[in-house]
Amino acid sequence: MRNVKRLIFLVIALLIAAAIVVFVLENQQAVALVFFGWNAPELPVAVPVIFALLVGMLIGPLLVSIARLRRKPKASRLP
Repeated sequence: MRNVKRLIFLVIALLIAAAIVVFVLENQQAVALVFFGWNAPELPVAVPVIFALLVGMLIGPLLVSIARLRRKPKASRLP
């Protein structure tokens, strides 16, 4: 059973990697982004999109962990 789970995980990881490679190869046209007056160099479309995805993947769990810390019940004081 453990080997089946590893195989399924490996297949899913390879499918995701293949999708990313296809996305990058299909989006080679250059774009220049402007953000609050800051001009980014011309990069393929895939670069800012993947960068935004990675930043979101980092910020999402951080916000969830902050929300969980705030919802933790505080220990009640005994008289």
